[in-house]
Amino acid sequence: MARIVALDYGVKRTGIAVTDELQIIASGLTTVKTPELMSFLIQYIAKEEVSLILVGEPKQMDNTASESEVFIIPFLKKLEIQFPNIPVIRVDERFTSKMAFQTMIDSGLKKEQRKNKALIDEISATLILQSYLYSK
Repeated sequence: MARIVALDYGVKRTGIAVTDELQIIASGLTTVKTPELMSFLIQYIAKEEVSLILVGEPKQMDNTASESEVFIIPFLKKLEIQFPNIPVIRVDERFTSKMAFQTMIDSGLKKEQRKNKALIDEISATLILQSYLYSK
């Protein structure tokens, strides 16, 4: 089987998580600057077999699209053009940043370490991926 890649897309940074080849375990991979995201994905997918890309879908509490959705739509179009054979699925990402922060607290990270927004993005991507795996 191939890996699943999950993205917590942000205007400045994007957190990335992946599964193992059996699609059982979700692990944080890294956080990249969003302008460098497509280059990173091209290199990663050239090395690793990827069967699915998950992209977080930010929503308001009333289930309407978040303001950041306007930045994600053009990226989704680029993904479709660059990787036409890899399906893209959107996953509700409400509360993932808060859950990521709580995960950092629960794991005993010091206050200074919890200010690392890149780590929060990576953990958020992992939570998006775990949510998808649980729903399968």
